[in-house]
Amino acid sequence: MNAPSEEPFVVHLVDDDESVRRALARLIRAGGFDVHPHASGETFLDDFDPAVAGCAILDMYLPRLDGFELAERVAALQPELPVVFLTGRGDIGMGVRAMKEGAFDFLTKPVQPSMLLTTLAAARALARQAQAETHCTARYEERLQSLTPRETEVLDAVVSGSLNKEIAHDLGLAEKTVKVHRARVMKKMGMRTIAELVRASVTRRIDAP
Repeated sequence: MNAPSEEPFVVHLVDDDESVRRALARLIRAGGFDVHPHASGETFLDDFDPAVAGCAILDMYLPRLDGFELAERVAALQPELPVVFLTGRGDIGMGVRAMKEGAFDFLTKPVQPSMLLTTLAAARALARQAQAETHCTARYEERLQSLTPRETEVLDAVVSGSLNKEIAHDLGLAEKTVKVHRARVMKKMGMRTIAELVRASVTRRIDAP
């Protein structure tokens, strides 16, 4: 189960074989994951929320909408979603194709429980990392938007390596005024050093403290 401090992570299981679907769903739940089982790609797409982190386990041979077609549609909605394909023992070639087309992994039926849970744990770790990256970028953009136009000019100048005297000359300000703006920039951006400010501006992200 997800810890209270963590954002939801949903395993979307799509397989038209009811017995396989039930067995895998039971295994996934026992492994501590929230699972949404689906008998078809259409019901999966109806239920899918791109705003919620997760991964998809797709049977290669689904009716009407096969695994590859479904993966393409999902990628259009959430490109970062890890996709795991399920294949029959004689479908290794299909699995190789899936990996070449960007699948996170492929597993052969019958699926080994330990292998499935290990794959899901890796997919969850990848999703958590992507979430963290998104939050770091959003944090930077939010703080950047809090700056006034003048403070933004000072930020750009500081990051480019200009000294207070040079910034004052370029912007037509007193050096004392530049120092005030610079201090406000550091405070609003949550930075302690110029090195941190430069790093955040280059990467356009602010890591959580």
